[in-house]
Amino acid sequence: MEANPVFRVRNLNFYYGKFLALSKIEMDIQPRRVTALIGPSGCGKSTFLRCLNRMNDTIPGARLEGQILLNGQDIYAREFNVTALRQRVGMVFQKPNPFPQSVYDNVAFGPRVLGLARRRAELDEIVERSLRAAALWDEVKDQLKQNALGFSLGQQQRICIARAIAVRPEVILFDESTSALDPIATGQIEDLIAELKRDYTIVIVTHNMQQAGRVSDFTGLFWLGELVEFGPTEQIFTRPQKELTDAYLTGKMG
Repeated sequence: MEANPVFRVRNLNFYYGKFLALSKIEMDIQPRRVTALIGPSGCGKSTFLRCLNRMNDTIPGARLEGQILLNGQDIYAREFNVTALRQRVGMVFQKPNPFPQSVYDNVAFGPRVLGLARRRAELDEIVERSLRAAALWDEVKDQLKQNALGFSLGQQQRICIARAIAVRPEVILFDESTSALDPIATGQIEDLIAELKRDYTIVIVTHNMQQAGRVSDFTGLFWLGELVEFGPTEQIFTRPQKELTDAYLTGKMG
């Protein structure tokens, strides 16, 4: 294990009202690695993912106990800046959700709001760099003024990835981000994730165990709100320590 995890999660309980959705979660998320969260529907994977950038804050009655430290800072401390957190921890959702604007304006949105570019040339550079990082530049460089909604779902998802990258996050969260895509587009996103981990820490939620095996360095199995097992992906898939993990991976459970 590396010495300084990006996220340290300690004794995490999360409630929707009185319902305990996550119980006693402990996890270290390593820098510039892909961490996959697997498990059946409704087991807490996406809830946990959304705890990492406080997306659950908007849900009435939602409540968290325990600690999530981002590079040593408690992101649930009263003084922690949530807007800054969302810049540092970007998110790509299950269904592509580009704004009904041009490709350029989608990618430029965050940098404009945050004042990351003072001149148009700087903004142009950010847009190009982000689209290149999302493996999309060559496909859209002559169509930057076209509405992002006019592109294929796979291209829309990569536009959303470029939009997340444009504000220079430390972490990118992918919540079932290939489940709405065809196999070719899914493969493109998986290849992209492998490239992005050179510069970013990545956490993915996936129902696709083969995908977790292909793209991740670490895997955690969630079951009924608990983290059953967590470790290097190769070990989890070939030498699981818990019977439930083995049963889930072999299709006997879930």
